[in-house]
Amino acid sequence: MLLFGAAKVGAQGESVRYNPAPRPIIEGRLRRYPGNDKVREATLKQMFAEVGCDEQHLSEQPVKGTKLPNLVCRLEGRSNKVIIVGAHFDHVSRGDGVVDNWSGASLLPSLYEALKNEPRNHTYIFVGFTDEERGEVGSRFYARQLTPEQVEATDAMVNMDTLGLAPTAVWASHSDKQLTARLTVIAKLLNLPVTGVNVDKVGTTDSEQFAARNIPSITIHSLTQATWNAHILHTSNDKFSAIRLDDYYRSYCLIAAYIAFLDVVPRNPPQ
Repeated sequence: MLLFGAAKVGAQGESVRYNPAPRPIIEGRLRRYPGNDKVREATLKQMFAEVGCDEQHLSEQPVKGTKLPNLVCRLEGRSNKVIIVGAHFDHVSRGDGVVDNWSGASLLPSLYEALKNEPRNHTYIFVGFTDEERGEVGSRFYARQLTPEQVEATDAMVNMDTLGLAPTAVWASHSDKQLTARLTVIAKLLNLPVTGVNVDKVGTTDSEQFAARNIPSITIHSLTQATWNAHILHTSNDKFSAIRLDDYYRSYCLIAAYIAFLDVVPRNPPQ
């Protein structure tokens, strides 16, 4: 059952608390896409500041081999366990890059906002990755910089890439099975759609760099065969009008509930 405002979802005897932002706020942040990648990084930084991620918790990570940094916002929890939530903010020159991937990047501050008012067991790290389109440069650097102790402490990496073309989907063949199962659980509880759509032939994405470090990872997207055939990605068709706003807001609501759910469900629950 979902109670709007300070939302509660009963699942496995746990209470999942989060405060989803209203739809006009989410759409307003999505509309702040104009500009090159430097402008986008600055816009994302400003949006994090607007929702309360202050200078103490907001930082830029210089990335070797590229001009722009990763943008990192920390929401401190009660333990050393970590959940990483990421999306790349860069885009190709063709089109406006709203779908790929301002649709994911602009949700990062809204997800921080949804979680910040309740005590959390995990520390959440929200990362806007640079230069995904050049071979996951930002996420590759971030993942490789993690110490073995930090890898062990990371219970999940949730990656958002290309949202709002259709109902929420998960790249099941490249996602951790437990993380995928938990997304399905919370979707059923909220009566929100989610399907498994594998995009192995489309390319790769930032979660792959974390999976390579044996960190449980999941990629949430919205590609289908129909939207792929529409030739939106990396073309002039990637613009605001390509977004299905109903689906986009539902994806936000599901992801917000999901990352809150991960905070109260053990990584390896008893059998």
